[in-house]
Amino acid sequence: MKEAGGIIALIAGIFGVTSAATTLFLGGVGEAFSVEGAGTAIELGWGGVLFSFLVIIFGALAIGAEGKVPGILLIVSSILGAIWGCPRVATCMVPALCGGILAIFGKKKVHREAAA
Repeated sequence: MKEAGGIIALIAGIFGVTSAATTLFLGGVGEAFSVEGAGTAIELGWGGVLFSFLVIIFGALAIGAEGKVPGILLIVSSILGAIWGCPRVATCMVPALCGGILAIFGKKKVHREAAA
């Protein structure tokens, strides 16, 4: 289950990066047309990019990790991404949070050697 948590977090992080890129694009278009609040959208987009990349990194580390540290860092970065990212990124951080919980409390698959 630890591997599944890391894979879920990787997928959520990739979707988070694409959502943050969309927010940055829309914020840039809004800034070009002098729309009020476009600067806030750009700031939220950059926050989403940062924390989505952190989710990808910690998700990859959680796949092969023996300890609980990558799972804890995954949970922290997904919560911060939900707070400092745009609403689209926040919806992508929910599966990342679930992946972090799986990475902490899931058990690593034990490979048994075949008896000869």
